[in-house]
Amino acid sequence: MDNITNRTGKISMDDVVEAVGRRSFGPLLLVTGLITLAPVVGDIPGMPTLMALMVLLVTVQLLAGREHFWLPNWLLKRSMSRRKFDKGLHWMRKPAGWIDHVLSVRLPWLTGYIGIRLTAVACLMIALAMPPMEVVPFTANGAGLALTLFGLGLVARDGVALLLAFVITGATFAFVLGNFI
Repeated sequence: MDNITNRTGKISMDDVVEAVGRRSFGPLLLVTGLITLAPVVGDIPGMPTLMALMVLLVTVQLLAGREHFWLPNWLLKRSMSRRKFDKGLHWMRKPAGWIDHVLSVRLPWLTGYIGIRLTAVACLMIALAMPPMEVVPFTANGAGLALTLFGLGLVARDGVALLLAFVITGATFAFVLGNFI
């Protein structure tokens, strides 16, 4: 992602999508999860809601069985400063290296047709819940962690990562509901 800065010194969503690849639903969930999870970037007011829109668009298209995804221009043109983006990436480098060693193809039945659809439904539920999560501290970060694990699970075909993401999703929803009830 070092070469995706545009002329203004900012990184747009379109720059990130082009770097990840337009046929990659898993990496897009991973990127949106990492952005939401990152303490500096994910805590910017409105950022979890923006990422929720991205997840919503990606998961609806995944559920529809599309081969590659479409995003509206207004979302692709949203950007942040390269400095903030780099700060978030720097924070994620060590955990990413560790995670790379942990992932492997496990529980392949969870990464098949039905497992991918269940994952998409869970991500859709997260996307719908993220805007209210902005008012409950750290819950959007929990959603970001779940999205990150869903993305990693899809990319690495790791059903264990998907199972963990389902557990984190349930725990985050329980925490949010506990704060609203």
